[in-house]
Amino acid sequence: MAVITLHKERLQYNFERLDYFFNAKEIQWSVVTKMLCGNELFLKEILKLNPKQVCDSRVSNLKAIKKINPNIETIYIKPTPKRSVASVVKYADISMNTDINTIKLLSHEAQKQNKIHKIIIMIELGELREGVMREDVISFYNEVFQLNNIEVVGIGTNLSCLYGVLPSTDKLIQLTLYKQLIEAKFNRKIPFVSGGSSVTIPLIFQHKLPAGINHFRVGETLYQGTDVYNDTPSKLLQQNVFTLKAEIIELIEKPKVPEGDFGSNVEGKTFSFDEKEIGRTSFRAILDLGILDVDQSNIFPKDKNIEFFGASSDMIIVDLQTNKKKYKVGDYLEFSLNYMGALRAMNSSYIEKVVQ
Repeated sequence: MAVITLHKERLQYNFERLDYFFNAKEIQWSVVTKMLCGNELFLKEILKLNPKQVCDSRVSNLKAIKKINPNIETIYIKPTPKRSVASVVKYADISMNTDINTIKLLSHEAQKQNKIHKIIIMIELGELREGVMREDVISFYNEVFQLNNIEVVGIGTNLSCLYGVLPSTDKLIQLTLYKQLIEAKFNRKIPFVSGGSSVTIPLIFQHKLPAGINHFRVGETLYQGTDVYNDTPSKLLQQNVFTLKAEIIELIEKPKVPEGDFGSNVEGKTFSFDEKEIGRTSFRAILDLGILDVDQSNIFPKDKNIEFFGASSDMIIVDLQTNKKKYKVGDYLEFSLNYMGALRAMNSSYIEKVVQ
């Protein structure tokens, strides 16, 4: 058995700290819930914190959120798939878009549902993920402003998620200038300049965030307590909002070197071994957790003496070294997780989810 635990007091601490910082700068922020993978138990803990907005990249997760609280404002944070237009309009109050034909479909669907659907248009600023090219921004907005039942509420950008392009004062100033240009040319108000994510937060404390950036989308820093820009733990926040534990299902002293002819394992990997290890043994523990659930490179034993031997689809093998007497079959080994570790674990239906 394996269990991922959400520590609600740590979550609340991080939320309240971030909310204080953003409110002091008159920045609205939205909690990114995609890491929770639609888990109702964990989503309820987020909604108890009373965020002004939540955002997600899966419509099914937004549906789960609206089931818990129909009045919370929701944002769909990737370009809308054409086959999901009806459900995006139904469950997302706002969506982020880059394709004019898709926005026309959203307009048509919003009329059918008798709704005004709000959109944030994403601009390409160098990360080469989603975003309208800068030279097309004015003509793009011109087309969108002609559509019925569509309200343009923002301009935004994504940085760092694909190639790790870091936000800079220069890039974010560009975004605010486009906002000013659009407002002047079309005599329309654009309320949100959504240039912020977890990686942008340190610019606030360095006094490098342009004044016009007034909307953030935050997940990793809330859940992990990390300074994403510098890839370090934040001294202002708590870490280990999520922890993982896995049960020991076998613990036997075994040779360090396998015996027989070698091919490749289930991942297609081949191995070689140091001849000096032949004849040596170790205390090997098998955990009720595998590649199907997590990537071992993203989870970290709290007992620093433990080392990974390897993993198969549903088991991870670790070396307890000199700690054999400390553990027995049925005990749990505990792990901390980075963002990808928590995301994978949350997405596994084989790992129990618990709030503590």
